[in-house]
Amino acid sequence: MTGEGPRRPEKERPGVQGAHEAIRPTMVSRHPDSLKGSLGRDQLRLYRLIWERFVASQMAPMVYDATTIELVQGSHRFRAHGSVVTFPGFTVLYQETRDDADRSEDEAAQGPLPLVNEGQDLTVKAVESSQHFTEPPPRYTEASLVKTLEELGIGRPSTYAPIIDTLIQREYARREQKKLTPTDLGGVVVDLLQQYFPEIVDISFTAAVEDRLDRVEEAQVGWREVLSDFYRPFSEELKRADQDIEKVSVPSEETDEVCSVCGRPMVVKYGRFGKFLACSGYPDCKNTQALVEKTGGICPKCGADLVVRRSKRGRTFYG
Repeated sequence: MTGEGPRRPEKERPGVQGAHEAIRPTMVSRHPDSLKGSLGRDQLRLYRLIWERFVASQMAPMVYDATTIELVQGSHRFRAHGSVVTFPGFTVLYQETRDDADRSEDEAAQGPLPLVNEGQDLTVKAVESSQHFTEPPPRYTEASLVKTLEELGIGRPSTYAPIIDTLIQREYARREQKKLTPTDLGGVVVDLLQQYFPEIVDISFTAAVEDRLDRVEEAQVGWREVLSDFYRPFSEELKRADQDIEKVSVPSEETDEVCSVCGRPMVVKYGRFGKFLACSGYPDCKNTQALVEKTGGICPKCGADLVVRRSKRGRTFYG
């Protein structure tokens, strides 16, 4: 971009690549509203997102005062923690959306506080009590997983989508209500990797490799040296794992289905093309059939059962 005003200075964090994959507006003065008659609905929404995000990146940050309000009623004291925005900054143009996984219940309840003065009398409108229990961390969503990868220095923007696609396609995880839930197969694979390749699955390993590859790109170290340092110990671990690891079988998941051949219960098995039903009497009985998950609904066109299906990209749909 040329001919624009001064940009907000920004310090680049260590280990962050230049934004060679970024998409920017060619002319910042071309406001999205001026293109309503030239672009389709989806095109305009995409352009507005790019334009607003880019312009906001050059604006001043938001300024707010962290505030604690203490309310006194007789011998009782109540505290409210929150913030009061004194300068909205770039948020007048762009506000980052957040997943539920990124927000704690307490954080969601705090929010911004109104402006009050010391000694001011306030009216109680309602008193609510709530009970909190210790809960495990929420499941990752795709957005929160990408955010965690960024914070840990793992991967690059161009690799985040393939990472998630690999998890889904190989059935290490599945999407459930926008959350990524690990499968039994994923659990078995992780346990084996941690047992036989502890250095490689360590979080710091991937970030360190990314750093060394950046140094190769900058001609600070030779690529042969980097490969040699990695592959010598890795090849020994690979040989040991190849000798020790036997054929892995995922724990069978029992179902209510009965084998049509021998009458024994059918169990869920994993194959090249995903899950299927197999007779629990294998190898005496080798009967198999497709795994059909019924929804309880009826097709409005033909009256057959509506079942759960999954696309090649792991998306769930009903047919």
